[in-house]
Amino acid sequence: MNTNKRKYRELDPETKQKISQAMKGKSKSFTHKEAISNGLKSYWKNIPHKPTAD
Repeated sequence: MNTNKRKYRELDPETKQKISQAMKGKSKSFTHKEAISNGLKSYWKNIPHKPTAD
């Protein structure tokens, strides 16, 4: 069963680059930026870091 949700915080560099390219040139109002920021902060509180092999 694939829920398409992240399991860990870390992303591949390739994925980060794709997101960066998709977002270039898109402007948002200050209130919209604040809403996105607050939403992402609450989202990331629930996503764990990827375990490291020590």
